[in-house]
This record gives sequence, structure tokens and C-alpha cells, in this order.
Amino acid sequence: QVQLVESGGGLLQPGGSLRLSCAASGNFFSITLMCWYRQTPGMERELVETISSGGNTNYADSVKGRFTISRDNAKNTVYLQMNSLEPEDMAVYYCTVKYKVKPYSSIDYQTWGQGTQVTVSS
Repeated sequence: QVQLVESGGGLLQPGGSLRLSCAASGNFFSITLMCWYRQTPGMERELVETISSGGNTNYADSVKGRFTISRDNAKNTVYLQMNSLEPEDMAVYYCTVKYKVKPYSSIDYQTWGQGTQVTVSS
């Protein structure tokens, strides 16, 4: 079982910057993929960015050039640096990871964080 603890959300003005963190803990062999999603009321959860264990990243078009995902494998932590924030970025941001509990296993498990609110308003 893996637990995720997110932090870093808050209230800020358009054009501001914020960094979210998500730390994983528990019993696992390796974390293969770390992702950030976001969700606004009445909408489906939207994929924002992903980063693999090797550092390969994928971004939603809406955040390219403004958001940067990174991970610290030693700390089992993923970060989301958000710059030039826009009102449209306001959402609850969720961290999720896929992980293995045994070496050479073909099974990936997945768990979600509790979410952290990002509010962008003047």
C-alpha cells in the first residue's frame, strides 16, 4: 500500500507561480510513473503532466511552456512547478502514481492523493 501526501496549494493572482509537491510512502518496490491531474467542479479529471522513472515527461497542451514536472527518486517525491498561472488553471490538483510491489512484476498498482486546491483570482 502506498500513501501520497500533497502540499503546496493556495490562493494567488494571475501570473503568479506555485510549486506543488507529492510525497509517496509505504510498501513498494518501485514507482514507475508519477502524474498530476486536475479537476474543476462538474468536469472530469484532466491529465496535466506525467513523468516516468527515467524522466520522460508528457504535458497537456494547455500547460506547455508554463508548468514543469520533476521528480526526486531518492525522496519518492514529484513536483509541479506552475508559472504564469491563469484563472483557467484554478482546480483541485491530484497526484497519482503507479508502482510495483515486486521486482520484475508486470503488475502496476495505482493510488491517488487527497488533492490540493489551487485558486487563481485577482
